[in-house]
Amino acid sequence: MSTDLGSLAALQLQHGRNYRWWVLLTVMIGTMAAIMGSTIINVAVPDMSRVFALGQERAQWLSAGFMAAMTLSMLTTPWLLERYGYRLTYSSVVGLLMLGGMGGGLANSFELVLVMRVVEGLAAGVLQPIPAIIILRAFEPHEQGKAMGVFGFGVVLAPALGPSLGGVLVEWLGWRSIFFVVVPFCVLSIVLARRYLPVTAPGGVAANRNGAALDVRGLALLAVAVLSLLNGLVDLHRAAGGGSYAVPVVLLLVSAVATVLFVRLQKCSARPLLQLALFDHRPFAMGGCVAFIYGMALFGSTYLVPVFMQIALSLPPSQAGAVLLPAGAVLALTIPLAGRLADHWPVNRLVTLGVLLLAASFWLMLWVGLSTSLWIITGFAIVGRVGLGFVLPSLNLGAMRGLPSALIPQGASGINFLRQLGGAVGVNVVGTVLAWRLQVHVVDPLQAFHETFALLGFITMASALAAWRMKLTPTEPGLRHPDASV
Repeated sequence: MSTDLGSLAALQLQHGRNYRWWVLLTVMIGTMAAIMGSTIINVAVPDMSRVFALGQERAQWLSAGFMAAMTLSMLTTPWLLERYGYRLTYSSVVGLLMLGGMGGGLANSFELVLVMRVVEGLAAGVLQPIPAIIILRAFEPHEQGKAMGVFGFGVVLAPALGPSLGGVLVEWLGWRSIFFVVVPFCVLSIVLARRYLPVTAPGGVAANRNGAALDVRGLALLAVAVLSLLNGLVDLHRAAGGGSYAVPVVLLLVSAVATVLFVRLQKCSARPLLQLALFDHRPFAMGGCVAFIYGMALFGSTYLVPVFMQIALSLPPSQAGAVLLPAGAVLALTIPLAGRLADHWPVNRLVTLGVLLLAASFWLMLWVGLSTSLWIITGFAIVGRVGLGFVLPSLNLGAMRGLPSALIPQGASGINFLRQLGGAVGVNVVGTVLAWRLQVHVVDPLQAFHETFALLGFITMASALAAWRMKLTPTEPGLRHPDASV
């Protein structure tokens, strides 16, 4: 009886025609908690570095560890939803996210803090693809952009408010307080999930707990590939400082071999973690390239900007966070507008415009010095956030519109996986390059940050060509029409 009451059909009947918006609100709040948990810690990195005597390389793992864990768990979302249904999967991972936040706030060693960051990352990875799955299955094509815009408006409040709130909390209550910020969001999200999320799997079918087993071999190979890659990138910096290149070379070779084995396994697997047939769909393939490069720039800058303001510009945490607040507000206003445009304009043009503006914002930071007004820095940040506003609603829609209904969960996981993998790589690349350039520019650390921002600008520009080649418009013939099912 409980299964019937919690089925998709029963919930649609109970809550009426606006039910899909309540489902979207529910997953939006959980995603806000995950994103806030990801970004809010950056303003506490200098404070935690002093408490735990961390160097730049170890401190960056607070962000990189989260990103690596998120990347690895993301491809398990389709399997979890099919096996356990929306409600149990979602409520469980939100509970895990809350556990990680509370555990990190109570931890008394850097190692335990890092473990809790990994726990948070595992939960956040499962959560990330779910909103796109719901939007592409439950909303008509003419309102998918609007839905993505509404979702994006809510989600960007997390990174917009996170640094500002985190800076105040670090100054008033210390670094531990920032870990508990996710708790009220998680509690509210679990309450809403019990009311609005169906117990069924995507498509309204019953969850099959006796279905196919998780591709553990594929997940293990992916873990070896990702972790070897990230550690290899960090060890490259140590080698450049006078150490041996043997370790990073071996790690990068291990990563390459594990990647090849993973791809071969996915080709012959009946239930792969990553459905390689997705890349036969040109918009998805091009969108995947954009997602990876864009992820490198986005998450690399999320790590870099607060550290730049506190170390290079000597701003207190509260001011460092406050500089980003107006830019976050502009981003929140841009996303709904861009979402509506995505229902009428070619999404490849919107994504291209967005990445060009984001690249410009990084290059503008080259003119920032100790005497630069905070309002000018805020203006430069706004340019980048407007660019983000055009990319966020359009990238998922442009990459996945036209996919068969059965491939939408895999597509959502795949595009988010590529973005997060790029993010994990970007955090490590930015942290490693910054540490290297700080050693070179001991007298003038500002120059080290300028060179790192220039690198981010070139990385972002590299995605513009792929963005333009997505070549998909919302009215193009042959697009998949939704089956009106979650």
